[in-house]
Amino acid sequence: MQIAIVLFDRFTALDAVGPYEILSRAPGAETVFVAEHTGPVRNDSGSLGLVAEKTLAEVTSPDLVIVPGGPGQSDQMENEALLGWLRAVDAATTWTTSVCTGSLLLAAAGLLKGRRATSHWLALELLEGFGAEPTGERVVLDGKYVTAAGVSSGIDMGLTLLGRIAGDDTARSVQLLTEYDPQPPYDCGSPEKAPAALVEEWRTRSRHTPR
Repeated sequence: MQIAIVLFDRFTALDAVGPYEILSRAPGAETVFVAEHTGPVRNDSGSLGLVAEKTLAEVTSPDLVIVPGGPGQSDQMENEALLGWLRAVDAATTWTTSVCTGSLLLAAAGLLKGRRATSHWLALELLEGFGAEPTGERVVLDGKYVTAAGVSSGIDMGLTLLGRIAGDDTARSVQLLTEYDPQPPYDCGSPEKAPAALVEEWRTRSRHTPR
């Protein structure tokens, strides 16, 4: 099983690394980071680089595709090199997935029309413009398409998929060995739980809010 994780300039690191840490532990999995060009690709703060080992053109039939989000997603929305690749490989994938605003790239490629999907809460409503049905759920499965909400939810998506791919016991083992047992110090991880003033502040500052 080949797992292709897409990289682009200014991606959010945990969007890619969270699912990687979970799904790379699937029995027999081969995980490859791919981008338009090989070499280091910088995250949204510029402080971390992940290495794309292969170009998009070199990876033609992955079983599972993971598309992260991040500020750089906006610059990729009309990048036919990426969108065309997503459409091409999707024809034969077993799973096509995204984390955070990566779902907007799947949507821009035309892969989420008529499907339920999620994204970061600040970008969720934009899915509707591409014919998708936005839902605020943390992980959404619609056929072979799996979308995760903001950043940290990619870990949940990874475990969900691992259970489907390798069985519940394997997924439980990976959860145990990674000690994924969230006990956050604040109960502020969604707009429904966060103080209204904080939610409004970030809506105002978001690149997804119309100016």
